Amino acid sequence: MKVIGAGFGRTGTMSLKIALEQLGFDPCYHMIEVIKRPQHVRLWQRVADGEQVDWSEIFANFEAGVDYPISKYYRELIDAYPEAKVILSVREPERWYESTLHTIYQMSKVPLHLRWLLPPLGRYIKMTNQIIWDGLFGGRLEDKTHAIQLFEKHIEEVQRTVPSERLLIFHPRDGWEPLCAFLEVPVPEGRPFPHVNERKMMQGMLKAIRILSIALPLGIAVGLIGVIGLVWRWLKHQD
Repeated sequence: MKVIGAGFGRTGTMSLKIALEQLGFDPCYHMIEVIKRPQHVRLWQRVADGEQVDWSEIFANFEAGVDYPISKYYRELIDAYPEAKVILSVREPERWYESTLHTIYQMSKVPLHLRWLLPPLGRYIKMTNQIIWDGLFGGRLEDKTHAIQLFEKHIEEVQRTVPSERLLIFHPRDGWEPLCAFLEVPVPEGRPFPHVNERKMMQGMLKAIRILSIALPLGIAVGLIGVIGLVWRWLKHQD
């Protein structure tokens, strides 16, 4: 790992991921990579449970990493990768909070029956709850004052912990110049800095999950009724 992202989710981390990959730090780890790799959910669950994990099991072949759950463990990672540079992505606290509350936090509200019916989804939610919503925010993300204070405290702690020459505080609106200067790579010519509408993507995913939470149990119920009907007709035929 050459670059470690210490910023919380919903601070432009998807845009930063794409930007880093375009600069040659490819691939870049992000929560989306966890979703794509069910085995990584199990590895992060081990981390959440306090087990010793070889970070190379998770980050093998990755040049960089941003977003949750990386930002929760930035201290461990900067020790594990002492040559890596650190990027602290930031955002206006109020906007960060509203975005978090209405997007990624909503995954923690997925109905229990759907988690039971879809075990990979259930394991993912258990892991993110344990690391982020309970572990990082103490189960109090819905307490706006508490969440924003923790967000601001995290920024201060990163600044105190990471040597200034190793750290870049970055807002997506800053664009290519400070990022490229920090990473000592040329600014891409004729290529605008990526700005991804993560909120729209996340809301689409949540809508699909809400539909599934209704449709899947209904489909199972209809299927059971059909099976019961077939059995009843078979028994009647036996008579």
